[in-house]
Amino acid sequence: MLVRKRKPSPNGTAAANGAAQPDNAQSNLQLATSTFQSAPRALAAQLSAPTATRRVPRHVAIIMDGNGRWAKERGLSRQKGHRSGAENIRRVIRAAGERGICALTLYAFSTENWSRPRTEVSALIRLIPRFIKNELKELHANGVKLIHIGSLDALDPKIRSEVERAVEMTRDNTRMTVALAFSYGGRAEIVEAARRIAAAGLRPEEIDEHVFASYLYTASIGDPDLVIRTAGEMRLSNFLLWQSAYAEFYSTPAYWPAFDESEIDRALDAYAARDRRYGGVTSNNGAAPANGTASPT
Repeated sequence: MLVRKRKPSPNGTAAANGAAQPDNAQSNLQLATSTFQSAPRALAAQLSAPTATRRVPRHVAIIMDGNGRWAKERGLSRQKGHRSGAENIRRVIRAAGERGICALTLYAFSTENWSRPRTEVSALIRLIPRFIKNELKELHANGVKLIHIGSLDALDPKIRSEVERAVEMTRDNTRMTVALAFSYGGRAEIVEAARRIAAAGLRPEEIDEHVFASYLYTASIGDPDLVIRTAGEMRLSNFLLWQSAYAEFYSTPAYWPAFDESEIDRALDAYAARDRRYGGVTSNNGAAPANGTASPT
């Protein structure tokens, strides 16, 4: 486990690059309320050009945490924290593409988050159609493939249709994949996979780790190499439980709205310094074990 400690700012509040959190990560599904500021051609170049020779994880998953705490420390409303967190997603997608990351999974809203106050849940749900309206065209033009992991059953049919339309529009894009984990829970995903396997009529002897992984929401992007959690927390919070078995874990004190390019570089540097042996003696140079479920190469 890789952990970076938080340094207080001179005024006693968290430093601008201080800690992060999933209680507010939900709103981050908006992926920004304004379109990418760079021209499509420039962004496309960024998404295809790694900036360093270090070993870069193919798939990075982020538990976006700390919007509320970030706002509270600045005397702002939680809504402002949500908006700032949402605006930061654009920056993180761009930075990930620049650094050669092929797949980025963002934990936006958990199955447990439905138990939050109705007004907060409603506000977060409304971010979905806003995101699609403001960002889909630009993301599609720049070759970003959007996928959803989780269940859409609890959403209004119109919103569910919008999500399905976004996924369908970008399905053939190959420059980068962004998976939005909305109404997602790791345990629920495993149960759903087991049900689908049972419904398919597979015999017990036909089921192994590879077969099971093929029934998970993430089958098309594989397991994460690196899981990042912002806001200094040290738990997975029901996120990619099966897929994170051999992922490197990195915790930063930075709240999600303050998780910028320098924070990403710190996480990637820490990852590159790790010796991934997968329970063995010698390094596999980032490759998953023979009986594991590695990200596709």
